Amino acid sequence: MHLPSLLTERFADALSRCPFASQIEDLDRYAGMIRPAGNPKFGDYQANCAMPIGKLVAGSNPRQVAADVIEQLRLDDVCETPEIAGPGFINLRLKDGFIQDRLSEMLADQRCGIRPVGSPKTILIDYSSPNVAKPMHVGHIRTTVIGNCLAKTLKFLGHEVITDNHLGDWGTQFGIIIYGYKHFGDPEVVRKDPVPELAKLYRIVHQLMGYHKAIENVPKYEAEIARLEDLHAAAIHEAESAVGKEAKKKRKSADSLAKKIASVKSDLKSARKAIAATDNDPVMKQRAQAHPNIGAAVLDETSKLHADDPENLALWEQFLPHCKDEINRIYSRLNVTFDHTLGESFYHPMLAEIVDDLKARGLASESDGAICIFLDQFDAPMIIQKSDGAYLYATTDLATLRYRQETFQPDEVLYVVDARQSEHFEKLFAVAEATDLTDAKLVHVSFGTVLGEDGRPMKTRSGSLIGLESLLDDAVQAAYEVVCNPDRLVKLDPPMDEQEKRLVSERVGIGAIKYADLAHDRTSDYKFNLSKMVALSGNTSTYAQYSFARTTSILRRNGVTADEVVERVKQSGITLTEDAERALGLQLLQFQEALQNVYDDYRPNHLVDYVYSTAEAFSKFNDQCHVLNAETEQIQNTRLALVVLTGRVIKQALELIGIEVVERM
Repeated sequence: MHLPSLLTERFADALSRCPFASQIEDLDRYAGMIRPAGNPKFGDYQANCAMPIGKLVAGSNPRQVAADVIEQLRLDDVCETPEIAGPGFINLRLKDGFIQDRLSEMLADQRCGIRPVGSPKTILIDYSSPNVAKPMHVGHIRTTVIGNCLAKTLKFLGHEVITDNHLGDWGTQFGIIIYGYKHFGDPEVVRKDPVPELAKLYRIVHQLMGYHKAIENVPKYEAEIARLEDLHAAAIHEAESAVGKEAKKKRKSADSLAKKIASVKSDLKSARKAIAATDNDPVMKQRAQAHPNIGAAVLDETSKLHADDPENLALWEQFLPHCKDEINRIYSRLNVTFDHTLGESFYHPMLAEIVDDLKARGLASESDGAICIFLDQFDAPMIIQKSDGAYLYATTDLATLRYRQETFQPDEVLYVVDARQSEHFEKLFAVAEATDLTDAKLVHVSFGTVLGEDGRPMKTRSGSLIGLESLLDDAVQAAYEVVCNPDRLVKLDPPMDEQEKRLVSERVGIGAIKYADLAHDRTSDYKFNLSKMVALSGNTSTYAQYSFARTTSILRRNGVTADEVVERVKQSGITLTEDAERALGLQLLQFQEALQNVYDDYRPNHLVDYVYSTAEAFSKFNDQCHVLNAETEQIQNTRLALVVLTGRVIKQALELIGIEVVERM
């Protein structure tokens, strides 16, 4: 159950009958000011409505408002007598009997007391969306695990969820592969081992394109650095000559220029590194000299594919299944599935019509040969067709949105895409609103970057992004070394065989990556640290999985099953006698709050925080409340019920996060 909703209903009723009710607009907003108490000694929840209302009611004050509210409040069946604290906080402590009854109901419900929403929505979630022409890398982990967690959680809450993996299966990346195959590929080698060979061809062409682009950019970077350094020197001089606020303003300007200089110098360093990597490789150097216009040639191969050139289309049809098989293998390992995988190629036939429609509406017009949409709130236009006739991501996204509206009629569409694409989605949403393309709520669920220990985006020594599969392998090996340590397993009876060890390490290792990613606020960058991720203590998936395993161990040692505990409690009920029991029970009842918090702002870290708090409350309970040697049968039944519920809740929460549990660790 959602305890704040219950309390909000009672406060809304009370506020409507208070003497000041006619003076206050939107009483429901104030009724919803219910928060968990910051300190358990003051209660379980706190109502904060009296302070803002007190400022609006003439001749009154917050403490008087709080007294008026309490006088009208009908909470005898839920809470002890409310208390006023400080300037007007209303502290609420749930009755033990209320908690006990709710826990008994929760124990009898396989959904852990989670009630489906009364008015379900149709929510389409667009996430993962890799370019299938190259292996998945570390950059794909965040969109995949965030999107998967949101999909599972919203579906569990009762919404109709549609997941769509909008694959990059049609753009420049296939022009790169086609060019590489035609000039550097061996058809027989590709036929025998397509996935690694196609990936190798992609890397060759991508490196050559980067080489020529870097040579072109080096003088530009050098000129820009010189220009910025002149401006920076002038800004420093002006700052030294100025005084007061003006000096502060000039110093701020100088600091900003210094940051820009550092950024361009970093770009210059990367460009020179790319040039050196090719110049120092005789084979790649020779290829670079033989293909000076490779960038334009790749675009030409892409344009031919988009124009249904028979040769390029045949190669695309030959390569695509192998590329999909590769990413599906990674998804299988991550235990991630999708309802739809409609890639860019699916929407290609719709793009001309989209452009024509926008031109007919007067929203799109020609500019330097390209077709653009000019929006007042943006400096740069949204380009939907280039001067050579090629379409762009924006065109595909508009066609995709129209198709989704016509096919699924969603109430919401969530795009789980990194924060660097924010401006693109702002423009997309603005065009959608201007054209009535959809009546759905559109949300860019943005996220930050995965960083290495050095605080920079995780890359290999060669400068490429780390492959996702190698990352998973490393995590599984790290988990094996921690949870399958012989010193830890020596007491297990029966002993773990190698098959069970591998199963445990796979679930713990991959779970560790998912959990650590979701534990951070999605808008933040975070540092990837495997040793911390697989640790048996702290806010890790390993700790949560171990907590679940402890619940199963306690049941085994007591010689009972979960079903038998349910039957016992039906007869005896639940009676809380210790503070640690009550704290754990209240924590379990707050499961639905955590799930709703995830949906309210599309942040899975609320659920991760809940799992950790539950595991911590269970650890304290386990230390302070012995189950096997409980003083009475009634106390033992209560404690067994809490063990069963803890196991169920942690297992269900981890499943929504995308993590599997293990019976023994």
